[in-house]
Amino acid sequence: MKIYKRLSAIILLACMLLSACGMQQHGSQRRFKVYMITKSLGTQFWASAVAGANAAKSEYNIDLVIQGPETEEDYAKQNEYIREAVRDGADAIVFSAISYSENAAAIDEAADAGVRIVVIDSDVDSHKVSARIGTDNVQAGRMTAAAVLNMPDQEINVGIVNFDLGSRNGQERELGLREVLQQDARVKQIFTVNVSATPDSGKTGAEILMKEHPEINALVGLNEPLAVGTARAVAANGLTGKVHAVGFDTNPECIDRMRDGAVSALIAQNPYAMGYLGVERAWELLEGANIDGEVWLDTATTIVTRDNMFTPESQKALFSFV
Repeated sequence: MKIYKRLSAIILLACMLLSACGMQQHGSQRRFKVYMITKSLGTQFWASAVAGANAAKSEYNIDLVIQGPETEEDYAKQNEYIREAVRDGADAIVFSAISYSENAAAIDEAADAGVRIVVIDSDVDSHKVSARIGTDNVQAGRMTAAAVLNMPDQEINVGIVNFDLGSRNGQERELGLREVLQQDARVKQIFTVNVSATPDSGKTGAEILMKEHPEINALVGLNEPLAVGTARAVAANGLTGKVHAVGFDTNPECIDRMRDGAVSALIAQNPYAMGYLGVERAWELLEGANIDGEVWLDTATTIVTRDNMFTPESQKALFSFV
């Protein structure tokens, strides 16, 4: 079972400010080569993670190569990138798995070749990972449930728009979400659809759920593209104020739709910290640090609502270091 280690916002902020101020470079005489392989490169979430990784790259004098497939379903392309990194002489790989199981063999092969593996965001089924960093996704799911339960309706019917069944973080979020929802007497029904991680697929999935179950009055999109899609579904179907949308991450469109009421809450992760700390951990491992790969370093999550979105804490979560 994963062990979660909490990082305070103060520690994270200090870490990021130090990098932003260009503190003196660390390191041995050797310039390490690190590959960062993401789920994709086309979302605000991954843009923020890449910004964090690049900050750490500069601080630790690392040769950093960043790659990601076009879609968040293409685990085969990720496996190609992993094997390419090994052939290219990578010292470490910072990795977010599209598939918990289907990426495992390639990661094991890389570790067996002497490459240090750091997981960020989404886990992989390997005991050869040297460090794990990201959101406590079960807890984030519980926070999502709290945001849903904050709605005033006396009877709640929930539609969950989730992504690929093979992705560990999506399943953990739904687990935590259902755990809390099922304990509240106001929640009558919970429905789930799994779709591709794109805004169009999210919108279509949300509209299918609402057509099949018109009693739905809460919609949840469990990652950034699906949050955008569910928000669009609410707005396009004239359901603002009637169906409460809760999403993940801080896409600008979702922030705008929170202002006009189509989005009730966002579960804001800290992808900048994931990217920064992922590269930092890789450097530490290559410098000889002893890190427990079974300990999950939690980068913290914040619930942002229309009521609190202009507080300093929420602004920092919405616009963190991009």
